[in-house]
Amino acid sequence: MPDVFSPTALTESRVLVTGGGSGLGRAIAQRLAAHGAEVHVWGRRRNALEETVAAVEAEGGHAFAQTVDVRDPEAVDAGMASLFDRHGPLTGLVNGAAANFVARTEDLSSRAFDAVTSTVMRGSYFVTTAAGRRWISQGLPGSVVSLLTTWVWTGSAFTVPSAMAKAAVHAMTMSLAVEWARHHIRVNAVAPGPVPTEFAWDVLDPGDAGPNRMPVATEAEGVPAGRHGTAEEVAHVVLFLLSDAAPYLTGDTIAVDGGQHLAGPGTFAGLRALTPEDWTALRDRARRADSASRGDRSV
Repeated sequence: MPDVFSPTALTESRVLVTGGGSGLGRAIAQRLAAHGAEVHVWGRRRNALEETVAAVEAEGGHAFAQTVDVRDPEAVDAGMASLFDRHGPLTGLVNGAAANFVARTEDLSSRAFDAVTSTVMRGSYFVTTAAGRRWISQGLPGSVVSLLTTWVWTGSAFTVPSAMAKAAVHAMTMSLAVEWARHHIRVNAVAPGPVPTEFAWDVLDPGDAGPNRMPVATEAEGVPAGRHGTAEEVAHVVLFLLSDAAPYLTGDTIAVDGGQHLAGPGTFAGLRALTPEDWTALRDRARRADSASRGDRSV
């Protein structure tokens, strides 16, 4: 797809991308670096982070990796202190770390609920405030972009912990935009529709389970644009929000979904047709996918 941005659009920027070892996080890191940003990626899987760094450097960009568990506020603060001290202050932050899976809510354990909400909600809060405190104390401007979903407006059956956590980050986005505007800190979000990535499709695409089920959020059938989105299309909106082209834009969540959430439920409501046997097969499939790829992901 055409790239309308100047290759120097983010020159002298330093941006942290959490969940940068895979999925949208990796694609965003590559796109930001291609436009001049020094990119830092956080996650729990060192090998995945190093693959992102290698991909960025292969394209002539600059990237650095830190192994940080965003669910741990002390680890986040220590990681942020190290980044600021060794490399200099951030100019931008992308909250991309995520966790999710499809399940009937009545089947969820408290541990499963915490696994999703601690990464998405608590992690986004810990990283945002760790950066924000430093920007405020040093009198520096900053820009935060969180990766949400259109579920923040519609809810999402069968992914309730994620819908709840993303809605909380949506509320944080609007709240901090007002609170921090006087500090010249902008806080926005991007809500992608169905965008195929290796992690998202492993855990969210129901595949062939339930032959009579209705279309769900991972399918293009319910998208007015008639197709899935691409990681590059999402990354371009993030790039815009982090750039000097959007100095007066704050507190907004921009949907990048081909009109899906306006046309009908862009959720997993179609899975209501699944039988108990279908759910057992789906749960087993999700467990296999999770065991094959553990750590922070970006969806």
